[in-house]
Amino acid sequence: MSSLPRWSGIFPAVTTKFDADENLDIAAMERHYDWLITNGIDGIVTGGSLGEASTLSLEEKLEVAKTALRVADGRVPVLANVSETRTANAIRYAEAARELGVQGLMLMPSVLYPADTREAMANVRTIAAAARLPIMVYNNPVAYKVDLTPADFLALADCEWLVAIKESTDNIRRLTDLRNVVAQRYQLFIGVDDLSFEGLALGCDGLLAGLCTAFPAETVALYKLMRAKRYDEALKLYQWFTPLLHLDVSTKLVQNIKLAETLAGVGNEHVRRPRLPLAGEERARVEAIIRTGIETRPDLHGLF
Repeated sequence: MSSLPRWSGIFPAVTTKFDADENLDIAAMERHYDWLITNGIDGIVTGGSLGEASTLSLEEKLEVAKTALRVADGRVPVLANVSETRTANAIRYAEAARELGVQGLMLMPSVLYPADTREAMANVRTIAAAARLPIMVYNNPVAYKVDLTPADFLALADCEWLVAIKESTDNIRRLTDLRNVVAQRYQLFIGVDDLSFEGLALGCDGLLAGLCTAFPAETVALYKLMRAKRYDEALKLYQWFTPLLHLDVSTKLVQNIKLAETLAGVGNEHVRRPRLPLAGEERARVEAIIRTGIETRPDLHGLF
């Protein structure tokens, strides 16, 4: 276990770029992922909820992971998200991703089916044993109705491939409970954008971030300020950021964040149906939030 990685920092859940016909836009992803790396992010997670995983075929998921690996070129680790509805399919994808050379996986214990604790833990163990890659377990009881508790993660501590937890509960107490129960056994990432300051203040090792894909420099600055215990400066930055971060906590997070990328000049709004780009009053409201954020973004020069 000592040879496994200790991930920390900013890991954006990257968007999957499409063209107007809903085909993968490899060139757009190459440009975007390189831009994120040059802006200081610490890892890339492909094919997550924000990456529209449910609309991607196995071959497309692997192509996106391959693109990220090619762009990263060893500069940052690339994790492929595994969120399949059948365990056998998850194993097939995890094994193929390992062959590509990904440095790890982010693993959802169950999607669509709200597995109970016994089922969820068995699924994690089975996939981890087959994948033989470092794994960040994605715990999201709010969206996916499956909750692995601190006691469950303590029970999973003997599974050597599990190295980190992405905790996406809206109960911020959970982070302290995790540390008290599992100590330093796992690296902890907060997976809710508008709990970033709170999560880092409570000892999280990193952020699994969404709005970072449009605002990486600001996300990295927040992390660095918190790590340096420069809380007053971090809080001021976070207060500017929060209206934007709220856009991640929405059923329209994909459309919201792709619009943010577009207005920031680093993406487009193409999504796969049944999703559609934002329209009407909803679009106007979200666009106003993003434009205000861009127009009032803080000057980060001289912070470090």
